[in-house]
Order: sequence, then structure tokens, then C-alpha cells
Amino acid sequence: MSSTFNAYNENVDSQDLALAKPKASSVLAPVADDMRGMDALIRTRLRSEVVLVNQVAEYIIGAGGKRLRPALLLLIAGALDYRGPHRLTLAAVVEFIHTATLLHDDVVDESDLRRGRQTANALFGNAASVLVGDFLYSRSFQMMVDVGSLPVMRTLADATNVIAEGEVLQLLNIHDPDVGEERYMQVIRYKTAKLFEASARLAAILAGCSEDEQEPWAEFGRRIGTAFQLVDDVLDYLGVTAETGKNVGDDLREGKPTLPLIYLLERGNAAQKSLVRNTVIDSRDADLAGIQAAIENSGALDYTRALAERESAAARAVANKLPDSPYKRSLLELCSFAIHRDS
Repeated sequence: MSSTFNAYNENVDSQDLALAKPKASSVLAPVADDMRGMDALIRTRLRSEVVLVNQVAEYIIGAGGKRLRPALLLLIAGALDYRGPHRLTLAAVVEFIHTATLLHDDVVDESDLRRGRQTANALFGNAASVLVGDFLYSRSFQMMVDVGSLPVMRTLADATNVIAEGEVLQLLNIHDPDVGEERYMQVIRYKTAKLFEASARLAAILAGCSEDEQEPWAEFGRRIGTAFQLVDDVLDYLGVTAETGKNVGDDLREGKPTLPLIYLLERGNAAQKSLVRNTVIDSRDADLAGIQAAIENSGALDYTRALAERESAAARAVANKLPDSPYKRSLLELCSFAIHRDS
């Protein structure tokens, strides 16, 4: 059994997690103008002479979303007193990369719903989604070259490579009931947390921080990204489709052994272990109600939330070292938002 399970009973500092349920609009308030500037830049740089590229890209970007990765970059840049134009360029680059991963994810997962509406692949087909995702990747690299910074290019090149590795790792884990917590957390760090980490590091690079000074911010992003994914794992079994924008139980139907399932496989009784194991191996006739009941009765969701809270608290410790400013307060709110959201 993974040693991480032993951390479950450690105390989480309640003061570090005192901010309860802030709204996304509150978190983003100090960078609202920057976000509008980024949106304008995104629309400009999305343009292509190929009509289908415009249609698919506009559809997926227009779907909205919290845009937390570019917002994180902008908040940290503000907290570190960087107000140069490259912050908007790199915020747009981060959003393009994230959007490209979503397009590819939905094709691999055969998803038909994201953010409460049809996925691009459901509407335009798999081929168009994959190719437009490639367009967004290549456009993001054109834009990062414009910034003219080798550390920026290295950070984003490394991040996209790690994200791709994470996608392959997740693919290898599908329908494998022997995936342990350590292996699953590696997928989170690669597939989800890496772009948060890169966003935070990019802000520190723009602000002129040394490599040593960049590291705490990279950790902040990594911790926040991990917390977001762990809470997503919880919401996959508790969320309502209208709120989460996806079908409840999608991960289970796709044969993905996320942390609540892994907990149950390692901590559940014989009947629960058998139910989950058989469902992960062959999820075509998933007993979602039975799995949800087992997860809720086993403490799996509490355990997953506790790990998310620990990640959030670690990120908060980094932000707390900043002098007071609206940006610092929003970064602290983000730590709370990551674990107290409903979607």
C-alpha cells in the first residue's frame, strides 16, 4: 500500500484553509482587465485562412471555462510587479496549450460533453479536433518565440513534453485495477499540474527572478494544479452534470482508476474491492450507483479531499510570504477556491 495513505490522519492547518468558498470572479478581480486583454489577443491569434480551423478553434475557446492557468500567470506577475506586455502573450500561449490538450483529450476519451455542451469532436469529428489541436500547439510556439526568451521557451517546451508523457501514462492506466496511488499521482503531476507549474514559473521569469527564486512559484503552481485535479476526482462522483459540465461518473465509465477508486481498491472490503476491480477492467456495464455508495461509505472522498487540502495549504505557505496586495489576496483565495468549489 502506498506510503501516502499514511498521511491521511495528519492534521491540516485550519487557519491556512480559512477562506471558505470564494467565487472565481473574486479570485480573478485584480486581473480582470488583463484577462480581457488576453481574450482579445486570443481572438486575434486564432485567425486562420482555413475556415474549419476558425470554426473549431472559436467553438472550443468560446466555450469559456475558468481559464485558471493564464489567470495564475497574471496574478503572480502582478504580485511580483511585472506589468510588461509579454504577460498577455504568455497567458494566451498557456490557454492555447491547455485548449489543445482538451481537444486531444476528448478524442482519446471519446467524450461527448465538456463544460455543459457538446465536445468539438462530437460536433466536428475526431480528425478536425486533433488537427486543430495541433494548430493551437504550433500557434502557441510561434507566439512564445516572439517573447524572445530562452528560459520561457525552455519552460514551455519542457511542459508540453511532460504533458504528452502524462497523457500516455494515463492511457496505460486505463482498465488497469493494479494502478497504485504513486503511479496515479505521477499522472496528475504530469498531465494536469505541469501546466499550472509552468504558468507560475513563467510569471517569475518575466519578473526577473533567478532560477532559485522561481522554484517556490513553480511549487505553488504544481500544488494548486494537483489540488484542482484531486477535487475533480471527488466531483466526478458527487457533481451534478449541470454544475460540473460533464457527465457524473465519466472517469469510471472510461475505465480510469482515479484516487477514490484506488483508495477503495486498497482499503475497501472484499465485496467493494471486487466490484471496483471488475468495473475498472470492464466498465461497459458500470454499476455507478453501487460504486458511488461504496466510495461514499468508505471514506475515499474524505481522503481525496484531505490530500487536496494539504496541497492547497502548501501553496498558501508560498503566497503568504508576499507583501500584502490585491494579487496576494487573490492567490490566497485561489488556494481556497481550489478545494471548496462545486464545479
